[in-house]
Amino acid sequence: MSPKQKPLVVIIEDDRSLAATLADQLLNAGLSTQVFHKGATALKFVGESYVHLVLLDPNLPDLDGLAVLDKIRRLSHSPAVIFLSAQREGHHVAQALEAGADDFIGKPPHPDELVARIRAVLRRSETAGDSRLTVNAALGTGVFLFNGAEVHPERLEIVFGNKKRKLGRKELGILYHLHANPGVIISRHSLIHAVWGVHADIRSRSLDQYIAKVRDAYADHGKSLDCLRTIHGIGYWYEPATANGGAKYGKKPRRA
Repeated sequence: MSPKQKPLVVIIEDDRSLAATLADQLLNAGLSTQVFHKGATALKFVGESYVHLVLLDPNLPDLDGLAVLDKIRRLSHSPAVIFLSAQREGHHVAQALEAGADDFIGKPPHPDELVARIRAVLRRSETAGDSRLTVNAALGTGVFLFNGAEVHPERLEIVFGNKKRKLGRKELGILYHLHANPGVIISRHSLIHAVWGVHADIRSRSLDQYIAKVRDAYADHGKSLDCLRTIHGIGYWYEPATANGGAKYGKKPRRA
């Protein structure tokens, strides 16, 4: 976000009077707003626009707030989401946060607290976005070995001896998850969730294509990836070799 760009906050609130009050408070704080009173129309706007944060009432006339949150989390650009609810009991707060909300504010919110919490969530979102490469890997992730090659997350590179090759973010995330879970069978779903996130709508075929890119990178440099096996109908199994060339974890894979 550039210093001159005002963050866009979408307010999804069926109480028209409260929605108008919230919009005025945020506009006075230097934020841009867009107000919707139904979940469906708001989702269409969020899906077609670059939105920084959604202020979401979980009790909407057309859609359940948790369903709206789930659909937002499936977008390629998923904005931060703060629940705004009169139901402030512990289990309601826990349910929202566990479903992926970034914060929870009770109604009616104090204007200063509302703005402060929105700015705090925006700061966290922007910082995470700057360094996060995939859900499971960031620029600060350390260099690691994968079947004889050095993987450098901070440079998005894989190094074969003295030869370097660029890595895509998703290939990096896949390699890192396999590296972190040697000797176990990793299901396609768990690998997708680790790299893309639990709300990602990614097909197994797309994952297979990213795995094929990794295999091609090794083949182009005369390296075998026999240690990365496809377990048909289930997922993958990475078994790194020991210094003497044998399998480190034996011949029998175990489930994660």
